[in-house]
Amino acid sequence: MMIVLQVLQLDKFFGAEPILQNIKLEIKARERVALVGRNGTGKSTLLKIIAGKLSYDRGQIITPKESTIGYLAQDTGLESTRTIWEEMMTVFSSLHAMEKKLRMLESKMSDPNAAEDPAAYSKLLEEYDRKQETFKQQGGYVYEAETRSVLHGLRFTKEHYDTPISSLSGGQKTRLALGKLLLTKPDLCILDEPTNHLDIETLSWLEGYLQHYFGAILVVSHDRYFLDAIVGTVYELSRSQCTRYHGNYSNFLTQKAERAEQQWKEFEKQQEEIAKTQDFIQKNLARASTTKRAQSRRKSLERMDVLEKPDGDEKSASISFTIAKQSGNEVLSIQDVTTGYNGTALLEEMNLRITRGQRIALLGPNGIGKSTLLKTIVGDLPLLSGSIRLGSNVSLSYYDQEQTGLHDGKSVLNELWDDYPTFDEKDIRTVLGRFLFTGDDVLKEVHMLSGGEKARLSLAKLMMQQANFLVLDEPTNHLDLDSKEVLEDALQRYPGTILFVSHDRYFMNRMATTTVELERKEMSLYLGNYDYYVEKKAELLAMEEEGMRERKEPLATPHQESPPLDNSKQSYEQQKESKRQKRQLERQSQQWQEEIDTLEEAIQSLEQAMLTTEVLANHQQLVALQQEVDEKQQALNHALSEWEKCEEELLVIEET
Repeated sequence: MMIVLQVLQLDKFFGAEPILQNIKLEIKARERVALVGRNGTGKSTLLKIIAGKLSYDRGQIITPKESTIGYLAQDTGLESTRTIWEEMMTVFSSLHAMEKKLRMLESKMSDPNAAEDPAAYSKLLEEYDRKQETFKQQGGYVYEAETRSVLHGLRFTKEHYDTPISSLSGGQKTRLALGKLLLTKPDLCILDEPTNHLDIETLSWLEGYLQHYFGAILVVSHDRYFLDAIVGTVYELSRSQCTRYHGNYSNFLTQKAERAEQQWKEFEKQQEEIAKTQDFIQKNLARASTTKRAQSRRKSLERMDVLEKPDGDEKSASISFTIAKQSGNEVLSIQDVTTGYNGTALLEEMNLRITRGQRIALLGPNGIGKSTLLKTIVGDLPLLSGSIRLGSNVSLSYYDQEQTGLHDGKSVLNELWDDYPTFDEKDIRTVLGRFLFTGDDVLKEVHMLSGGEKARLSLAKLMMQQANFLVLDEPTNHLDLDSKEVLEDALQRYPGTILFVSHDRYFMNRMATTTVELERKEMSLYLGNYDYYVEKKAELLAMEEEGMRERKEPLATPHQESPPLDNSKQSYEQQKESKRQKRQLERQSQQWQEEIDTLEEAIQSLEQAMLTTEVLANHQQLVALQQEVDEKQQALNHALSEWEKCEEELLVIEET
């Protein structure tokens, strides 16, 4: 298989400090490769070097001349004065030019005088055939459909197409930058944290897209579920070195542990052998009868390739969450709660009861109001209606993904010490040391910290509070993979209750005992983790499609009125009707898409038939085929219009 990238003996220094040393990396066509390592080990630096955005001090980067490399930097937003559709179409400027040339050639071929010069006409046909074949091979007949598919997967529907990019949010611009890169289809696609700003539904779409991507992929991501789904090779950056592992992220963890254990065994075995040999030499070198054997052993020892002591694991944070006192059995009661901003409701009439020891994950698309609900529970936002009640002896601590509880002007030391002024400085430094703030690190001002450092400082403050109810909003954001593992282990040992929001499906699988799916006017409970939720959702969908969930209500007799439905039954019926409409629209949308594909293929075949010598020489047949093309084009326009209506109606249902 062709190699699309080779990195050989690459070094990179920042001043005198080595960032990357003797890096070796190889990627083959269609290979999916993850680059993992602690924050600060140089992952993004290496990606920038490979993409040609950053220089390096020594080594080689080799790529085939014909290969293309596409690069998406972390949190890169698309900046443009164009609309969404106009910007996406810039990817296909060469196809647009080719299409224009084909239309010109078609115009020449349809000229009644064109056939008067057979040689010139034949040459015109040959040129058209060549250009049309190139146009087809480069996706000329499908690029608009592919663009619609990518935009739809990234949560942009047709009604967004004419929106100026300059008016979009930062997260939307980041998603568009990802979409534009995917449409360019480079031979090597380099992605630095592509899952940022994506909700779970969009993440699932991206995984499916990348699994079938024709080129190679090199990705840095802290989303372990994503890495397990996508990659088949892992390179780990550690202590400026790069080590290759086969398999996905979970396989990498297993192999890394096995490799470390084997290295220690080999090192200890050799050390034992060296000690025995040295002891033999010491005891026998002076004896005349054994001196030759001792000298021989000494020479063997001198020739031995002594193994270096294996590196220990890089220092990890040491997190543990304890509680000062136990809560009562009921921890939180939410009744008919409506939440939102400035009087505008996001979630309405929510009901939830949390008991001691539960670990509840809140799930829903971006913008549904998950963080808003958490902020309302902890009192940072006013309650619009309903009631929120904490149980007896409940002490609540809140982890805010935006870290608004940190003070930019304070030092790391004072950020913690000011909350606990009775502690000795030594004790505060000890706590900070457990979160990897050592030496002069504690004197840094908060505004100078990276996202990962701020997250660790917030977790240190959370640990000190010893609350028995933790409310966590995206607690794994900004943490590297190792810190995520440490946090999960600490939370699994935590004896209290947890309510959390996270897009990290790996984290949800390890932590959640109950998954709550949020819709605007409904909470659906699933008594398990994320994988359980996905499995049950699929089962419910299958049951609905088979009609197995139809309610079997007894019919009212002629002399008996049907009892009025109570609010819960009305709500159920409304939900069922909404889901039925959604399924029907999804089926109709799929049928229209299939109709569009069929019509586009038919038009393409007819247009090709019109260009054959026999048809061009027969005016009546040419007119008949053109009339058929016009009819199918009209049908295609109708199908596209109906498909767009279905998509717009689906969007309305999803939003309500």
